[in-house]
Order: sequence, then structure tokens, then C-alpha cells
Amino acid sequence: MTPTEAVERAIRSRRAVRGFLPDPVDPAQLRRLIDLAAQAPSGTNMQPWKLRVIGPKTRARLEEALIASLDSPDLPAAEEYRYYPETFREPYLSRRRKLGWDLYGLLGVVRGDKAGMRRQTEANLRFFDAPVALMLTIDRDLEIGSWLDLGMFLQNLLIAAQGHGLDSCPQAIFARFHPVVRRELAIPQQEIVVCGIAVGKADPAAPANRLMPEREPVESFTTWLD
Repeated sequence: MTPTEAVERAIRSRRAVRGFLPDPVDPAQLRRLIDLAAQAPSGTNMQPWKLRVIGPKTRARLEEALIASLDSPDLPAAEEYRYYPETFREPYLSRRRKLGWDLYGLLGVVRGDKAGMRRQTEANLRFFDAPVALMLTIDRDLEIGSWLDLGMFLQNLLIAAQGHGLDSCPQAIFARFHPVVRRELAIPQQEIVVCGIAVGKADPAAPANRLMPEREPVESFTTWLD
């Protein structure tokens, strides 16, 4: 396989995995992936990303606190930054609905199935049982350009993991639980909880891993100018 083919394969084969095998990830390999991710472009070399690798003891405490918080009336209803628009419009509404229908169809969760939704939320908060759990943050006073840099760092990490034979899932859900995450991981107020990241090997038996989101053709979002 040529370098070009290897890169294309890593990009095209990567998807959000929602069920992992317990196989451990070598700490040296994880460190190498993080180092590769840090080669991301960064305006004036600010490198605004901050990453926490969550060890077993801290993770057990975090997951227990997160799941307990599902029944707490004090949990904020939203993240500290707005990921999605307040009102979805087309074509984004249809794309979002289709992904939801496809995913929950694979999981056997139908509309109104509160128990099924709860199970999936808890699985999400457990990093889908991935052997590696990461948390990504950024300083609160930074601007949009730094968020773009952070996104490129995240994409580098996901693609690097794929190239090394590992699967991944970036998880925005943790931003909604930022008070719990901040408390359990000792994250200072000056940092915003952006997302969690699950890394490991996909469980081929997990129904959710059969999800293959459709991508729009190039011509639908590209304008070719003379």
C-alpha cells in the first residue's frame, strides 16, 4: 500500500464507533498518537488544545458521577458552547433526523422508549466501554481561530488512531455534563469542556457499529470558479 493509499484508507474507513472491545491500548502507542495529533496546523503556533488521559480510578469515579447526575435536577440543560443551532433547518434537519433514525433503529430504540434512550445515554457516558478515555478542553478566553486549531488537532488524533488500527468516537455529550466533568477531573474554570474521545478496537458484534452515515457528493457543497 502506498502512503497515499494508506492516508485515504484511514480517512475513508474512520467512523464514530459506539461499542468497543476490552483489548487494552499500549500507552506508548497512545502517546505516539497524541504526538502525531499535535502536529496539527495552529495559527501563530498557539497550540490551544488541552487533553486529559483518564486513568482507571479517575474514570470509574467520573462515570459513576455522570450516571448519577442523570437523575439530578441541578444538572445544566446545555453545554458551555453551542454545538448545534437553536433551530434546525434544511438540509441539516433531514440529515440529523436520518442519522438518529438509522442509529436508534439499529439499537432497537423507538420513539418514546425512555428506557432505551437511557441505556444509550449511559453507554455514551461510559465512553462506550472503550479502553481509552480522553477529555479535550480549551481556554475560555480564546477565539474562533483557536477552536478551528483544536478541531484540526482532534481530526489528526482520530485519523492517526485509524491509521494505527484503532477506532474512535468523539463525544460531544460530555460538554453538556461539564459541571460533573470539571469537578471529577479537576478542570479549572478557565477551561471549557469541549468533548470526550473514546479510543480502542471496535466490537464487531455491537449493532451501532453497523451505522454508515451517508456523505454528500462533492458537487452538492463545492463551487468551482473560473
